[in-house]
Amino acid sequence: MSDTLKKYLTADRGTRIQALRLTQAWQTGLAHQDLPPVLVGLLGELAAASALLASNIKFDGSVVLQLQGNGPVSLIMVECTSTLDLRATAHLREDAAPPADASLQDLLNADGQGRFMVMLDPAGRKAGATAYQGIVPLEGDTVAAVLEHYMKHSEQLDTRLWLAADAQACAGLLLQRMPGESAPSGTPERAEDTDATWAHCATLADTLGSEELRTTDTDTLIHRLFWEDDLLVFPERTVRWHCPCTRERVANMLRTLGRREIDGILAEQGRVHITCNFCGLPYDFDAVDCAALFADGPDVLQVPGTDTLH
Repeated sequence: MSDTLKKYLTADRGTRIQALRLTQAWQTGLAHQDLPPVLVGLLGELAAASALLASNIKFDGSVVLQLQGNGPVSLIMVECTSTLDLRATAHLREDAAPPADASLQDLLNADGQGRFMVMLDPAGRKAGATAYQGIVPLEGDTVAAVLEHYMKHSEQLDTRLWLAADAQACAGLLLQRMPGESAPSGTPERAEDTDATWAHCATLADTLGSEELRTTDTDTLIHRLFWEDDLLVFPERTVRWHCPCTRERVANMLRTLGRREIDGILAEQGRVHITCNFCGLPYDFDAVDCAALFADGPDVLQVPGTDTLH
C-alpha cells in the first residue's frame, strides 16, 4: 500500500527502522506547482524526510524543514504534522533555469551562506511563545547528508537516511540508533551487540539504489533488506497531502483590501486571480464573486463556492 509510513524496531531495541513511499499524496502536492525535475527531486526528498521525522515527535504539532540560500533556488520548505498531514513548496528566483544535473549546493548555496532550519511547532503554542528552532550551515551534497549532519551534531542522534523522489513518487528509509534503550528481559545488555546491529542495518541499507527505493513498495523493500532479521512491527500510518488554504480564507484576504482596490483589479484584469503561496492552488473571483464579498457591508462576508480543504 502506498502513502503509508511503516515503523520497525530491531529485536535488541537498538535500531529504529522507518520507511515510506508516497504516490497519490505526492502527485496531489505537485499538481499546481510548476517546478523543474531537479527541484522536484529535492523537494520530494525533503518531504519524505519530514514525514519520517514527524512520526516520532511526542506532541501535537508539526516539523518544519527549510533549506534557504542565495542560489537559483531561494527556498525549499516542507511541513509535516504529528498526524502526518504534509505540505511542501519550493521557489526559484526570477528567470532562474537550473541545469538538470545541479546539486543541492549548486541550487541553494552558491555563496556558501545557505542555511538549513528545523522547527518544532506545537499546535497549541500561545501567542508570543516561540517554537523550537535550530539553524545550521547548509553542509552536505544531498538532502540526506544535510539531515544526517544536523541530527548528529544538533540532536546527538545517530541517524542515516536514504531518500529518492521524482514527479511520480517520493520515498525514504530512516535508520536511527535508539539512545538509552534497555535490552529485552533476560538478555545481557551489551553495547557491542547494539553496535553490531546498527552497523548491520546500515550495511544492508547502503545497498539501496535511488530507483529501487523510489519504485519499490515498502513491504517488498523491507523484506529484501531485512528478511533474515527479527523485526518488531508497529502499526502503519497514512500520510496525506493537506494545505489549509481555502476559498473562504482567500475571500477574507481580498475583503481586507477593500472594495476600491478590488474594483481596480477587476477593471484592469476582468477578474481577481490568486494562487496559494504554499501549494500553488489557484483561486479566481469574477465580478459577481467580488460583488458578493461586500454585499452585506464592511462587517459581514458572504463567500460563494465551496470551502473544501484540499
